[in-house]
Amino acid sequence: MPETPLDAPRTWAEFADPADPDQRFRVDLSWLCSSWTCIFGSGCKGIYADRPDDGCCTLGAHFTDDEDVARVQAVVDELTPKEWEKRPKARPGEDTLPLERWTEMDEDARKTKVKKGACIFLNSPGFAGGGGCALHNKGVRTGRAPHTMKPDVCWQLPIRRSYRNVKRPDGTSYLEITITEFDRRGWGAGGHDLDWYCSADPQAHIGKEPVFRSNRGELIALMGEEAYAELEVRCQAHLTSIRTFRSVEARKLLPLLVHPATVAAKSIGGKRP
Repeated sequence: MPETPLDAPRTWAEFADPADPDQRFRVDLSWLCSSWTCIFGSGCKGIYADRPDDGCCTLGAHFTDDEDVARVQAVVDELTPKEWEKRPKARPGEDTLPLERWTEMDEDARKTKVKKGACIFLNSPGFAGGGGCALHNKGVRTGRAPHTMKPDVCWQLPIRRSYRNVKRPDGTSYLEITITEFDRRGWGAGGHDLDWYCSADPQAHIGKEPVFRSNRGELIALMGEEAYAELEVRCQAHLTSIRTFRSVEARKLLPLLVHPATVAAKSIGGKRP
C-alpha cells in the first residue's frame, strides 16, 4: 500500500499554555488522533531497503543539547555487554565509557556513533540480550519509560515540536509551539530519498489507541502536564466528532478530519469506523 500524500488536509486546534501565558500551542489533531504506531520488528521496512532490520536507526542520532547527552550517558554507564551488542570493550582504568567511545562529531553536532552500518546502540535481530535499541530495551527491562533513556530525536520521532514567534497587530507577541507529525520533510531534503517511511504508510496505522494516548508520556515531556490535559480534551472531542460521520454521504468529509493513512487503514482512533 503506497504512502499517503504529504500535503493532505489537516485539522488543527490552538490553545493557550496553562503554564505560561506568553505561549500558545498549535496542535495537529489529524496526526494526534491517528492510529499510527511503531511497527519496528513487526513489518517495519526500514528507511533503507538494503537494511530493513535497522528501522530508522541506520544513521545514528544527533543530540539536541548537553542535557540530552548526559541522560544517555547515565544509561550507557548501566549497560552491560550482555545487553548492548556493540558496547566498546572497556580499556584499562575505564570505569565508564567516555563520550568519544560511543559518540562522534558530524561537523559541529555530536551524535551517536555508527558501527557495523547502523547506530552503535542497535542490537541485531537474534542478539541474546534483545534485538533493537539497547537503550529502549533497558527501559523496558527496568520498568522505566523508554523516552527517559534515549536521545531526544529517537523518542520524539515521529512527533515534531517546533517554535515560531508570532507578532499580533497591536505589537504584542507570543511563542507558538506546534505539535505535529514528523514526516519525511522533517529529515530535511534527504527525507524524500528515504526508501520507506512509516508515518504516512497505512501499514503503520494499526494502533489500538490514537497517538495522543499511546504517546502520552512523550507528549507530556514535550508539552507539560497541564497542556497535555488541554490537548486530551480537544483530541477526545475531535474523535467524537469523527465518529458521527457514519453515513455514506458524511464519510466523504472524513479526509478533512482524519489522517489519510488512518483512513486508508480503515482504523480511526484505534477502532474500525
